[in-house]
Amino acid sequence: MLKEITTSQNIVRYNGQCFFEEEDDIAVETALTIILDGKEFATMVCTPSDWNELVVGFLASEGVIRFYHDIESLHIDQEKGFAYVELVNKHCIQKDFHSKRFIGSCCGKGRQFYFHNDVKTAKTVMTKLTITPDQCRELMKKMQESSSHFQQTGGVHNAALCTREGIVVSRTDIGRHNALDKLYGYCMINRIPLKDKIIVFSGRISSEVLLKAAKIGVGIILSKSAPTNLALDLAEELGLTTVGFIRGNGFNVYTHQERIQGIKSARSSSVL
Repeated sequence: MLKEITTSQNIVRYNGQCFFEEEDDIAVETALTIILDGKEFATMVCTPSDWNELVVGFLASEGVIRFYHDIESLHIDQEKGFAYVELVNKHCIQKDFHSKRFIGSCCGKGRQFYFHNDVKTAKTVMTKLTITPDQCRELMKKMQESSSHFQQTGGVHNAALCTREGIVVSRTDIGRHNALDKLYGYCMINRIPLKDKIIVFSGRISSEVLLKAAKIGVGIILSKSAPTNLALDLAEELGLTTVGFIRGNGFNVYTHQERIQGIKSARSSSVL
């Protein structure tokens, strides 16, 4: 039996002049525990939807698998909140690698990762894809318009995998990281080529979000919110174009501006 991802509750709303009772839509939050080769591996708090994709994307992001066929079997017990995963190659998962900070070096520069597994899963992006300012704004508009659950509840994040022309697939979750893992899982399960793809995202671009985008393999991430400084440091090094504050007609381009068409000509005429 599938769980609902929204519920309703009677509330009291204030409109600036008076109070009145009303029924409101609320986002559902639940726990999913992954049992990996018979042992508890992780518990995530998430929206009860697209759990196959979430589990696959999470395991790939954590460096447990590299390809979808690394999984021998995957069974979801949605009613109880468990995902049972058996790997093709049984091996000892070094759980310490998923909880310890790591600082490595690359090409003479210090590359700081929060977790050891990021070292082997974050990819340097080589795509030559470019996008126009109008396409940046239009993709953000399409993602927001397609998110019925956000419009209902205001309590979820959205992530969409796009081409320059439109949305390929979008996913929703109460956790912004979970929404990206669902996209990653979708790409792995369906063998989606990524060299011409873009991620459009509703939340803040933190370092963790940036690393997930790099692991998925896209070269451009568009957000309606702000980035953090560590995210931008990683984006510069890993080759990702980050665009934030896409609201109305404007936005900010933070890293690898060469993928946004028109910036070079604007620089040459000193209009930025």
